[in-house]
Amino acid sequence: MERESRNDAATAGVDPGPWLRLLHTPGLGPRRIQRLLEAFSSPQAALAAPARQWRDADVGVAPPENPDDDHPGVAADLAWERADERHRILCRDDPDYPPLLTQLPDPPPVLFLNGDPTLLTAPQVAIIGSRDATPQGLKLAREFARELASAGVTITSGLARGIDGAAHQGALDAPQGRTTAVVATGPDRIYPAAHRRLGHRIADHGLIVSLWPTGTQAQAGHFPQRNRVISGLALATLVVEAGDNSGSLITARLAGEQGRQVYAVPGSVFSPVSRGCHRLIREGAQLVETAGEILDDLADWLGVPAAPQAPGPAPAEPVDPEHEKVLQAMGFDPVDMETLRSRTQLTIDTLSSILVLLELNGRVAALDHGRYQRLDAGSPES
Repeated sequence: MERESRNDAATAGVDPGPWLRLLHTPGLGPRRIQRLLEAFSSPQAALAAPARQWRDADVGVAPPENPDDDHPGVAADLAWERADERHRILCRDDPDYPPLLTQLPDPPPVLFLNGDPTLLTAPQVAIIGSRDATPQGLKLAREFARELASAGVTITSGLARGIDGAAHQGALDAPQGRTTAVVATGPDRIYPAAHRRLGHRIADHGLIVSLWPTGTQAQAGHFPQRNRVISGLALATLVVEAGDNSGSLITARLAGEQGRQVYAVPGSVFSPVSRGCHRLIREGAQLVETAGEILDDLADWLGVPAAPQAPGPAPAEPVDPEHEKVLQAMGFDPVDMETLRSRTQLTIDTLSSILVLLELNGRVAALDHGRYQRLDAGSPES
């Protein structure tokens, strides 16, 4: 028995079948489906048209030979939708289709949803960045996401390793925080596998969005399409750490082309995962250091209050002079033990003890290859 939302869709005259049949036709992607809609006005009319008219429309592929026959892929998609009340197939002619995506030149013809569909039209900020993020970058992404989500903003990202995962987790850490994950697989797959638990949390407390039918595995060509939907759903995109060739730069540029605000967090000039952010800033992205700056800038668009005035700094707790000496010697770039020994003139045994304590206090992170990185912002004098 189909659930109530499917009955509501049928009452509204929304039939996903023709859309899904086009989606399962080999060679048809969003651009060619858009071309078909421009030529035939609806997927039903396109499927009923002869091959000659498809050639005249310069679609580049032939229509399915048996468009009215049951297709196993379509049947699998509809079975997935019926299997769980959180599952929904949303087509472009559905009144619930997100208006921001209709502004794209070739909007996704079908969205597969797992979770709360109302988040599609909620005020969103995308947080993206490097898969190989530093501990400092992961901490920043999580803090930005948590603060924005606490203010009622939905955090959108791509469920990838690194910054994406930290952004989703930060949003879920906030009271009543919500997050949307746009994935590069079918709606019944979680990629990467390490984020399976996180994906289930997002489905329970947010929304997973897929552009591909059930059973679809992650492919390299899917990520650019996913990225334009991430930026397309959001009013603004924040980049936290990105290398020179990061896909996050493509997403940020798509956001700019879509008329959306782009923010970037600066980092060390020595860090390879900060170069992309610095390039975006040079090209016009707005430099931000706090989530409050984003809330202030987008208060009218997001429909949330501007960030309250930050309180003055709390009285500093006493700091062990040797600990402070090590922190100042570290700076904010990864540093190895021998470099720290040279800068501080402390013994390796003393340094090891201090670094363990600093790590336990959340002020330092141990990296690979015996390196360490400072996590706290430090005092103005440091």
